[in-house]
Amino acid sequence: MPKAEQDVTAGLVRTLLKEQLPGLSDLPLELVANGWDNVIYRLGKEWAVRLPRREAAAQLILHEQQYLPAYATRSPVPLPGPVHSGQPSADYPWPWSVTPWLEGLDAGLVSQESRNAAAEDLAAFLIAIHVPAAPGAPVNPVRGVRLEARSAAVIDRLGDSSRYPQAVRLRTLWTQACLAPPWSRPGVWLHGDLHPGNVLLGPDGRLAAVVDFGDLGAGDPAVDLAVAWLMFDDGGRRRFKAGFGRAVDAATWARARGWALVLATAMLSFSDDNPVMARIGRFGVEQLLSEHSSPSA
Repeated sequence: MPKAEQDVTAGLVRTLLKEQLPGLSDLPLELVANGWDNVIYRLGKEWAVRLPRREAAAQLILHEQQYLPAYATRSPVPLPGPVHSGQPSADYPWPWSVTPWLEGLDAGLVSQESRNAAAEDLAAFLIAIHVPAAPGAPVNPVRGVRLEARSAAVIDRLGDSSRYPQAVRLRTLWTQACLAPPWSRPGVWLHGDLHPGNVLLGPDGRLAAVVDFGDLGAGDPAVDLAVAWLMFDDGGRRRFKAGFGRAVDAATWARARGWALVLATAMLSFSDDNPVMARIGRFGVEQLLSEHSSPSA
């Protein structure tokens, strides 16, 4: 992971709460996640505190605070819309948020059968949020843009022959994806980082919530559809795709396959200190290769 530029300790979080949200400042505080961009503490039973650990993520928190509340009204499942927009202080330089604590099982940690059970629900979620974005909506420079913009990064990662022994096939897959007609309509609202680690499932396997909207913005929906390869095996993927009916055309699915390669290789190349994320990346690469070698692919 990128090195933290700010040590986000429980003591720091407690100080921020006492200064800005004293009514919640005495609740139990538990560190639950320390990711690439943000640190998450559970606050009592009902809330979570989300704080950037590096400057690059600070603007993403502002995007969530500005856009996620309205965005969440379209979702068929709960989203972590901010209930308090924390301000920088003398002890902490960036904005931060308090959000609802959303219960569910991390889809990156459950069986493949359990992930497949959510295929139709996840398709319904994306149909609901993939609507034209508001004027002035943020555009993420590395998500939902033209695939060619990510070509240098993908080719560079595939140069690691020890990590990608089937790089030749993967480069062919990438070339084919880049040849697909680009998205030519106005940008739609995106999640931007949709993979099993940002999906929560209920005990029955149904979709319970979707989290981590730091990469939300306007762009090509293909980047979110890449979850078809990151989360589902062949059977689950077929059900996921069927959930869209004719709402997604063949060109968009072709670009989605390219985005799956972008995201899977990023996870696999940069997650030596995160076994769960590395496993998601490896699974995505395996699914892409398996489908690419199939006569019906």
